[in-house]
Amino acid sequence: MFWTRRVVIGDGERGLVYRNRQFERVLGPGIHRMFDPLKRIEVRTFDIAAPEYAGHDVDALIARLGPALHADFVQADIGADEVGLVSKRGKLEDVLPPGSRRLYWRGLVEIAVERVSLADGLAVRADVMRRLRQLGSLSKVAVVLDVPAESAGLVFVDGQLLDTLGPGAYAFWNFQKNVTAEVIELRVQSVEVSGQELLTRDRVSLRVNLAASMRVTDPVAARTKVAKFGEHLYRELQYGLRKVVASRTLDELLGDKASLDADIFAYVRGQVGGLGVEVLGVGVKDVILPGEMKEILNGVVQAEKAAQANVIRRREEANATRSLLNTAKLVEESPTLMRLKELEALEKVTEKIDKLTVFGGLDGVLKQLVTMK
Repeated sequence: MFWTRRVVIGDGERGLVYRNRQFERVLGPGIHRMFDPLKRIEVRTFDIAAPEYAGHDVDALIARLGPALHADFVQADIGADEVGLVSKRGKLEDVLPPGSRRLYWRGLVEIAVERVSLADGLAVRADVMRRLRQLGSLSKVAVVLDVPAESAGLVFVDGQLLDTLGPGAYAFWNFQKNVTAEVIELRVQSVEVSGQELLTRDRVSLRVNLAASMRVTDPVAARTKVAKFGEHLYRELQYGLRKVVASRTLDELLGDKASLDADIFAYVRGQVGGLGVEVLGVGVKDVILPGEMKEILNGVVQAEKAAQANVIRRREEANATRSLLNTAKLVEESPTLMRLKELEALEKVTEKIDKLTVFGGLDGVLKQLVTMK
């Protein structure tokens, strides 16, 4: 008939009938004939393989269908302090923020909506966190915190500390509240203070490189009592180094480096002791002098070593002279020893000549060739 309209709805489809732009009813699978002589009826067809209702009249449908709504739809009505977890075929597929209102088609895809109260806590359940991480949507709806070994995690909600966490993976719903998370490393860390231009007590300019080791003992205090504990420790190391260097002369600095390290360590440890940071050690790595001062110190060292060498040389000469005097006294008192010395002198002379002619026989050699007076 000319005034009858034929509408075909497939097995994976649903139709919504609107008369004069007002919702009238839902069409299931099959062939439907509608009397529409004035062409006032509109049928909108939806593929329910994608179960979320894509229309913009959710509230109108809920109001018009009333109790009959649940025959064709699954309603998700999420409260202001709740999060909705939408599962399809038993697997979590979507997260609805607080205050959401959605409709899902029944029939082709099994839909379940779980409501999670934010009043019970902001922590995301482990199973939900794993599924959302798999879907790649965890970071969109939650603050993610991965705390490695030898570290601590701090969670703040609206600027207030919520919890301190050990190593592990965590997530917190990021709805309605400002959630932030930080990781504080608890391992020993090194701090380098390089190229500090300083003046000693005797007005000598030099450059010092300092190294320190530290670790965080109280992550809450380190985070809440000072803005950035690393920068604060760096400044205190600078102040301690300047204070100690300015109280000593150059000779004192170069002569007693151990006390320099100890004084800096004591100063810095006292300054950061209440901030949850423990200083384990401080050491001066390098003391770099200007070129002119290096030449002066090298001259001083050379003069000191030359003076020491002269003292040693004079002492050895005195010892040699004393030994020679003792030998002369013994020779004077013993004619036999005197003769032995003469023969030693003869031996040394014969070593340096090629030929030796002797007159007077052996007696001449023994008595006349060498005579010491």
